[in-house]
Amino acid sequence: MTIAVRALALAGARRSSGWVRTGAAVSAALALTACMPTELRRPQPASAAAAHPAEPPQLRGMQYLYGSAEAAAISRQAWNGLVDYVAGRIGGKDRSGVVLAPGATLAAPSFVPCGPKPPAAVFDVDETVLLNLGAEADDLARGAVPFDGERWDRFEKTGPASTVASPGAPEALAKLRDMGLTVIFNTNRAAANAAQARAAIEGAGLGPAVHGETLFLSGDDAMGSRKDGRRATIASRYCVVAMGGDQLTDFTDLYRIASSAGAEAAPRRASTGLPRIDWMWGHGWFLFPNPVYGSALVGGIDDIFPADKRWRDPADGKPRS
Repeated sequence: MTIAVRALALAGARRSSGWVRTGAAVSAALALTACMPTELRRPQPASAAAAHPAEPPQLRGMQYLYGSAEAAAISRQAWNGLVDYVAGRIGGKDRSGVVLAPGATLAAPSFVPCGPKPPAAVFDVDETVLLNLGAEADDLARGAVPFDGERWDRFEKTGPASTVASPGAPEALAKLRDMGLTVIFNTNRAAANAAQARAAIEGAGLGPAVHGETLFLSGDDAMGSRKDGRRATIASRYCVVAMGGDQLTDFTDLYRIASSAGAEAAPRRASTGLPRIDWMWGHGWFLFPNPVYGSALVGGIDDIFPADKRWRDPADGKPRS
């Protein structure tokens, strides 16, 4: 918007609200308008604003994750914290891992012991180390449509160039490797698309990613999209000292709670604060922001806002001065 357009808008708004006591503001706006190109001075129809389509419901989350400085700062904050945590672990006496052992529960967690295994850090890919700008822009253009597995498969195969590294990821992974850690990616991208997954990761400056060695994919075992089997394989070879992801299931499949029932939102949220599990956040488990999709987006108004915590503006229903 030009200075003249802003001046006109400001003058009109002030005059209509009774703020303008003289014609000075209007005169200044008209003087600026005289310098405007003819096409910009052309009056707009009253219905111009109504002609703009309503914002798609998923835009807000995308604005935040993919466009905001705040989300970029949170991402960098998480990566910085992870690097600092790992630096404190390397060379120390603590040889505990952060992968839950078979039979462990969230209420009674136990972890795969490390022994003499070399150190590693394990990361989810999508919306953790990579941001899928291409796929999400296409989602936005389509509107609120259900997840389409076939379309996502096409994106895995053809969309590596439309992804970027999450803020802070390339620098953090380089520092981890400099400390002697093996960086491993554990993602639900399809094993059939291993070459394209590698291209996306390495093309964003995050590699290397070698299938079966530092890249584990859905289809590598019989557990499908469940990651615990792949985590167990990794933990049998490495001392996993840190994990990062954007969904709770990037840390344990114990968090695989169906997201279709809103009543599950409260206990799922509470489970992150169970004794010993609450300590893992920032101490081996590092979560990255993703308000766009996934198991976090669950719960209706009544589940999210308890009845005893509601507030009603006392001015509602009363004359306003």
